[in-house]
Amino acid sequence: MEERKSLPRRTADALLDLLFPPRCPFCDRLLPEGEQDICHVCQPVLPWTDPGKAEPAGEFVDKCVSPLWYRDPVRASFHRYKFGGCRDYAPVYAALMAQCVRDRLVGEYDLLTYVPLSRKRRRQRGYDQVRLLAEGMAPLLGLPVTETLDRIRHDPAQSGLTEESARRANVLGAYRATDPGAVRGKRVLLADDVVTTGSTLSECARVLRSAGAAGVVCVTLARARPGGKETAPAAPPPGRERDFMNSF
Repeated sequence: MEERKSLPRRTADALLDLLFPPRCPFCDRLLPEGEQDICHVCQPVLPWTDPGKAEPAGEFVDKCVSPLWYRDPVRASFHRYKFGGCRDYAPVYAALMAQCVRDRLVGEYDLLTYVPLSRKRRRQRGYDQVRLLAEGMAPLLGLPVTETLDRIRHDPAQSGLTEESARRANVLGAYRATDPGAVRGKRVLLADDVVTTGSTLSECARVLRSAGAAGVVCVTLARARPGGKETAPAAPPPGRERDFMNSF
């Protein structure tokens, strides 16, 4: 059932749109009247992943799904979100991820959690970009966000490391389970922003399994192609990611 907004809330939303006109998160252009979230130009040409192909999973991860490939315009959009303070992109990203989960991981998880930032990096950035994604997914999936992991070591960002071995070493022992009882016997849905080599997801999944999780499946906004290889964008799956907001 569509949520009915009160008059004060509708007025506040209209005022915000007037002061800060909504923009498409992928091309950064103002959304035409009557459009919301993703503009009609970007929707058909975004680099959608192919839902019919099995996606490789990292060690300790049963399955990892992503709606988009990590290439422009997704890469440029994500950089604005992560480093440019465009946290208002989070609801759109989260809806894409939630739809991907509903399409590809239905019945495979009991609990929603996320890969956390270190406290130092969260203070520097002002927000945890993955937590915002998990919080946006939660009502769409009908699950609360459960805090299960803590980053106990502040290391160089994974994005600055190119070798897979360096990435694995960088995250080894960087996380701990905050409440093993919360994950014991549960199938965990672990959210992150971008998967490159899978080192971070694998380490977090290892910690969760050591704490007693029955299994770990993952969702990210985007997936980098092995070796950074880029190909032409895939066509959006009919009726799914193309019109993803209509599903909620």
